[in-house]
Amino acid sequence: MPVDQVLINIDARGQLVLGAILALILFGVALELRPADFIEVFRRPLAPITGLVAQTLVLPAVTWAITMILQPQPSIALGMIVVAACPGGNLSNLMTHLARGNTALSISMTGVSSLLAVFTTPLNILFWASMNPATAALLRQVSLEPWSFLGQTIPLLALPMIAGMAVVRFRPGLADRLRRPFQILSFLFLIGFIVAATAANSRYFLSFLWVILPLVVLHNAIAILIGWGAARLWRLDARDTRAMAIEVSMHNSGLGLALILNNFDALGGAALIAAGWGIWHVVSGWALAAWWTRKGRTA
Repeated sequence: MPVDQVLINIDARGQLVLGAILALILFGVALELRPADFIEVFRRPLAPITGLVAQTLVLPAVTWAITMILQPQPSIALGMIVVAACPGGNLSNLMTHLARGNTALSISMTGVSSLLAVFTTPLNILFWASMNPATAALLRQVSLEPWSFLGQTIPLLALPMIAGMAVVRFRPGLADRLRRPFQILSFLFLIGFIVAATAANSRYFLSFLWVILPLVVLHNAIAILIGWGAARLWRLDARDTRAMAIEVSMHNSGLGLALILNNFDALGGAALIAAGWGIWHVVSGWALAAWWTRKGRTA
């Protein structure tokens, strides 16, 4: 069976569980958003703004170009665009710390990109998917109406973010107590959901692994180069360069997977790309951190 015809088997109860997991993840992300993160952007704007432009504008555009050049199956191309449109993930902060990069820069980029993602993620998906004839046809095939998609997705992303930020603003003590448990629980719930979905559809994952993995590795490597290159273009120091290379290449693929399962008829190729990225970016991020730490090189 062609990968574009594969549909991940998730029933109505599974969709409800996935929505709850997504809300938990975004609420946990919002609990990490501190005023200091945004002050850092304004106090020292060159590095974070450069990184955010690379992450939210350059990477989606380059991803579209990759799909036009390589012309993978439409559902795979859509998955690549969705992942590229997602904000940074919290694991990037840990990897940056391990790499002896600028952790404060990584945290500020994750925070701001997560906040902007309420708008940038759905807009990037709609714009770049519509620019590729293959993925544009796929959008029509799944009957995705742009305004309906924005109307559903923006509140889905915004409400948990607003709730989390409200807790940080009005109940900072409670936010401090909730922050770590929510990070752990949301991560474990997401991993459990991915494992369950993979087990239920294992024949598809195993059959198309050889198609998905090379594209995920290539896509992630290009994201690393975009972050690294943007930092070098502005002659940022080694710590900033490491943070940006890791931050631009480590995305909240759980969010991407949730959007695919909820809005794109659980298309197998797209879901496989998001799940594959979620695993591979941990491997590549850890490898970068280990290499920079062990060699002690400047970027």
